[in-house]
Amino acid sequence: QVQLVESGGGLVQAGGSLRLSCVASGPFSFSGTGMGWFRQSPEKEREFVAHIGRYGNTYYTNSVKGRFIISRDNAKNTVYLEMNNLKPEDTAVYYCARSTTTVATTPAKNYDSWGQGTQVTVSA
Repeated sequence: QVQLVESGGGLVQAGGSLRLSCVASGPFSFSGTGMGWFRQSPEKEREFVAHIGRYGNTYYTNSVKGRFIISRDNAKNTVYLEMNNLKPEDTAVYYCARSTTTVATTPAKNYDSWGQGTQVTVSA
């Protein structure tokens, strides 16, 4: 089955940076699939962060535009999320997910495979 494994989370001070990685495996064409990042903090619903299409087109939620960069390396079956100028409100568990659509999409229901998540904590 499809497996997504995130890494790269940790504790960082406000203004700092982290780069998350998500390695995909299983019986699907990674290069032909859109991938997304979501995050969830306690008592909040899982929220969309960024999407990258199969051609490298990107889409971000407004709160991370200009600070986060999503990218992919199809040779490594890996999608990345570079996070800069981190803020305490970015604290959450971050998940990567496989999209079921051919265009950027934000609802979680349009993603059918999820990783286990990686914790990002930003201290003030």
